[in-house]
Amino acid sequence: MTFSSKFLKQAPLNQWLVILILLVILFIAGIPGYFTQNWQWKQSPPIVNIKQIQKLRTQNLPVPGWKTLKQEQFQAGGHKWSLQEIQKQKIKPNSPDIKATMLLYPQDSPTSKPQVEWTDINSLTKWKIAQYRQVSFNVPQQDGINTGKDIKVKARFFRATLDNKNLTTYAVLQWYAMPMKGDPSPMDWFLADQAAKLRKQRVPWVAVHIMIPMESLGQLEDNWSEIKSLGEAVQASLIRNVFGFTQG
Repeated sequence: MTFSSKFLKQAPLNQWLVILILLVILFIAGIPGYFTQNWQWKQSPPIVNIKQIQKLRTQNLPVPGWKTLKQEQFQAGGHKWSLQEIQKQKIKPNSPDIKATMLLYPQDSPTSKPQVEWTDINSLTKWKIAQYRQVSFNVPQQDGINTGKDIKVKARFFRATLDNKNLTTYAVLQWYAMPMKGDPSPMDWFLADQAAKLRKQRVPWVAVHIMIPMESLGQLEDNWSEIKSLGEAVQASLIRNVFGFTQG
């Protein structure tokens, strides 16, 4: 049995489906360029609001229901992130203080792609990950954001424990925010961006990393409601204040 035939036999079906989709997208995208010699990959459409996206490194992202305590640039794996410490606004005076840390890595330029941001964070913190799962939540239809439907976000959700004296532990939520969706996989952005190019548009992105302190041996699910609510607020704020996205 040759290597190629062995590979064809062993390759998972979903991998071949992804490859087939990519080939179809590239074929369709290349047809206009073939006849006009105006190749789309040489003249990609611009990213709308790229300057506003880049400002995330030095400006607060307003998060409804939360106030910013501190914002500064933070470096991980050669990438400059925005580190924003926030605190939930109290509804009742005797409510407990709830704080969170939000790391945002905005798209650098029209040619930059999401790739290894989560690995950079893991390498820097060297924390131990447990109770990992993929979750989803919806950002409801809002005034001024005419999407026609709720925006679905998929995210990585896990418990992370630092190897220090106190075993500091966080509930962590990670995803790539886009105007009409969110997903932790770069492949999801790539497919969406290729499809947008056919309409002479682009899909901007921002890597989002949220941490809320939790008990070192606590159950991750106990923190889901709070971090889910924060994730919804962050995605909505990015759409409204950064992506500036509306669609009729």
